[in-house]
Amino acid sequence: MKILAFIPARAGSKRVPNKNLKPLQGKPLIAYTIKAAKSARHINRIVVSTDSEEIASIARQYGAEVPFIRPGNISQSDSTEMQFFEHALDRFRLNENYEPDMIVLLYPTSPFRKPESIDRAVGEMLKHPEADSLRSVRLCHEHPYKMWVIEDGYLKPFVSGQSPNVHTLSYQLLPTVYIQNASIYITKPSTIRNKKSPTGDVIIPFVMDELESIDINTPLDFKIAEMILKE
Repeated sequence: MKILAFIPARAGSKRVPNKNLKPLQGKPLIAYTIKAAKSARHINRIVVSTDSEEIASIARQYGAEVPFIRPGNISQSDSTEMQFFEHALDRFRLNENYEPDMIVLLYPTSPFRKPESIDRAVGEMLKHPEADSLRSVRLCHEHPYKMWVIEDGYLKPFVSGQSPNVHTLSYQLLPTVYIQNASIYITKPSTIRNKKSPTGDVIIPFVMDELESIDINTPLDFKIAEMILKE
């Protein structure tokens, strides 16, 4: 099967400037994701989608392909997965007559993701041909029943429960909730083309631990990652 590791890495980052190339223990952040993809047995192509020639150059140095540069209008902070998926699939079809059987989306902000986890996630998709996609998740530490919005100066529950006192219950009494962790998302071109969605309707969960779920988005995240790598 044609299983593509797809790494989106735009140049702009407001919270951490040039985040994807920021050194982490001496290597650019994106290098950790490229290395994990290269070590995964199921992956047979690695493509970085970027709007930056600098990122493209570094990505190639670490062994990824950059067959095209992503347009700036779909490389903004509010750009969506659908936009860069559709762009990539169109470029593949037009320039190479290539379409992968499976797209393994790997954000470069997850440096602790293991190659073995990538392979296990692909294996789960292969076992479930009915699935539209797979999303990696971790246990949610901040439960939705404990969240609030402020309306007219007063707190209102973000999620209403059957009991009016659900917000006061201990976590052990609440439903187990997971949050997506931006580590391993898998989809199919057919899901994107036919359902106009990266996820579709039938989504497989892939539960990961806290270490592999670390998602670097702030300067503090970088400091924590540096500490972990030093240990």
